[in-house]
Amino acid sequence: MVLKSSTMKAALVVRSSTGFKFRISSIAIPPIGPLEILVQLSATGVCGTDMALASGEVGPTCQILGHEGIGRVVQVGQGVPASDVQVNDRVGIAWLRDICGKCAYCLHPGGETRCAEQLNSGRKIDGTFAEYAVVPARYLVRIPDHVKTSDEMLAPILCGGVTAYKALRVCGASGGQWVAVLGAAGGVGAFAIQYARAMGLRVLAIDAGEAKGKYCLELGAEKYIDVVDTTDLAAQAAKLTGGRGISAALAIAGSAKGYQAALEILGPFGTLVCVGIPPPHELVSFHPLLFIDKGIKIVGSAVGTREDILDAIEFVERGLVKSNIVRATLLDLPKIAKEFGKANGKYVIKYNVRGTL
Repeated sequence: MVLKSSTMKAALVVRSSTGFKFRISSIAIPPIGPLEILVQLSATGVCGTDMALASGEVGPTCQILGHEGIGRVVQVGQGVPASDVQVNDRVGIAWLRDICGKCAYCLHPGGETRCAEQLNSGRKIDGTFAEYAVVPARYLVRIPDHVKTSDEMLAPILCGGVTAYKALRVCGASGGQWVAVLGAAGGVGAFAIQYARAMGLRVLAIDAGEAKGKYCLELGAEKYIDVVDTTDLAAQAAKLTGGRGISAALAIAGSAKGYQAALEILGPFGTLVCVGIPPPHELVSFHPLLFIDKGIKIVGSAVGTREDILDAIEFVERGLVKSNIVRATLLDLPKIAKEFGKANGKYVIKYNVRGTL
């Protein structure tokens, strides 16, 4: 397919001694090589990981970040089977852009998200804060034809949504049991509340502030604990759950205090699911006797596989989970970066999709 223009709008991260900012620029549309496809983006979510990458605190990155993109295929490279993808197919662009398929992680069932050679959006390959993106065809998230949910509502599922979904899948809790979500009012936490309810779990939301509590209860949490007004989190969690205890605690807030709290509220044989990433200097301290006496388990959960993404999308398509979005344009990204974390909901950038022929 021939494109009408050879340039595109993109948000480039620019760092300085005082921090970072996004500069909106007009740059060349990237060419595709063999076994690659070109996607014209229609929407992309803005994730907290993007802000961490932009800051430089997690290592080198590309200038174009973003990893919650939805769009349409506009060009297909040489060697890509027509049975795999065709022009106009609706696809998603997530954190994982390609894997080696042969390391110990890839060969483990569901282990591709830990691939030793993985390519990540914004880290090793340009992300979705641009009107077009190149995607390796062999690792493609193709949105099924029956999915009618809008692109803006689907975009946040590619990271925030699937991260919450997968954390609940590995937590070991079953219908009717209590799950605690720490950092419940954030983007991932809001999804965790909804997915947990849809799975038949009882949700204890934990965050800071009365307004966040109201938001969590509106999303479907059964109980809420405001850490600002709580001196004994474990005792209050036990009281609110009728003494049954927490079967699984999702540590979504990226802080050592959040992890410490998650350990304290777990009931017998409970599971701590590690999701949020604290700064490198923050460590969590515990005594092994806690795990020995209570039979507690710790598991880590990282985004989700392509299959997980499609499963997470089905909850949205069935109306069980909804993306609470704040609509924006690419020009708004510099302002979003300054105010990130203040809004209830996920920022979603909508692109003006231009004709291609």
